[in-house]
Amino acid sequence: MKILILTGKFGMGHLSAAQALQEQLRQGGHQADTVDLFEYALPERASAMYWWFNVLVTYGGVFYNIYHDLTVNDPGDSRGNILLAGLDRLLDEYVPDAVVSTHPICSAAMARYKEDGPSDLPLVTCVTDVTCHSEWIHPGTNCYLVAGESVRQGLAAKGVDADLVVVSGIPVSSRFQPSRRDRSRRRELLIMGGGLGLMPRRDSFYQALDALPGVHTTILTGKNDKLFQRLNGKYANIEAVPFTRQVEKYMARAHLMLSKPGGVTCFEAIAARLPILAWQPFLKQEQENADFLVGHGMARIAAKEESACLAAIRGTIYDDRALSAMERAMEQTSAALARANLCGVMAGLAGEKVSA
Repeated sequence: MKILILTGKFGMGHLSAAQALQEQLRQGGHQADTVDLFEYALPERASAMYWWFNVLVTYGGVFYNIYHDLTVNDPGDSRGNILLAGLDRLLDEYVPDAVVSTHPICSAAMARYKEDGPSDLPLVTCVTDVTCHSEWIHPGTNCYLVAGESVRQGLAAKGVDADLVVVSGIPVSSRFQPSRRDRSRRRELLIMGGGLGLMPRRDSFYQALDALPGVHTTILTGKNDKLFQRLNGKYANIEAVPFTRQVEKYMARAHLMLSKPGGVTCFEAIAARLPILAWQPFLKQEQENADFLVGHGMARIAAKEESACLAAIRGTIYDDRALSAMERAMEQTSAALARANLCGVMAGLAGEKVSA
């Protein structure tokens, strides 16, 4: 099959999920390509849209959460209209057999396209957080890939046919694999600040990390070049790493990860069986992700206040019983997932289309 994957770079999670699905489909023998629909449809505006979004989630989280709460039961079907003209051109150019979306506005645009056509082009929506927010629900969607059973139930409660929902986990690259970790030697702490490298500002935090007995810390600073320059080579037990596409390498050697609970990052850690210490989340979808992790015994929460965060690190990284329990919980969670064979989903949808 020829499959078009639509996404947007409002945070890197949507793109990462799209790339993981593309990898899975190509390994299954399909032709699959990922397109940032915002850049394609709105080439002169997309960069500014992404910049303002980053400003909003970094400095205006209160307003983001208010919007999230106000629209939690509003599908927002009209939000995709701005992309319709570009989507129409793209579909004429690509001529796919099916479309996969990892962004709710892309799903809204595709649903509207199918309605206006009308079109029977199959649409699969991959929900990239542990959420049943209505922004992801659109008529004409043939299948939803979701993170957990609670999301499936939440979508069903909002009227989605439960048979259309596959509990797959959030897709991650096959590069993320379980690792055997020797805890008899020094401990490895991995700290991730997300794609923007959002991290504590005070030197005292890093000085305290550097002084942790028997602990080596790797900090992925993302695109925060100022932070990388500030940390690089300054501390004996801290390694600063600029933006990298080899996150799996650092997860494989770590014993504990401290990170904000983004959906894709969480499931990368689950795939790697890497215990998680999640920074106390503020954004609503990250709160939902953290609740899922803690509720399944895969993570603990660390307050953002410096002394409390350091206490959480100390109280977890030396606790072999807690680390082992989180690893087992991740194993159980992975085993329980349908691990959506997207190729199988696509084959089923193609069969339905042919028999219709």
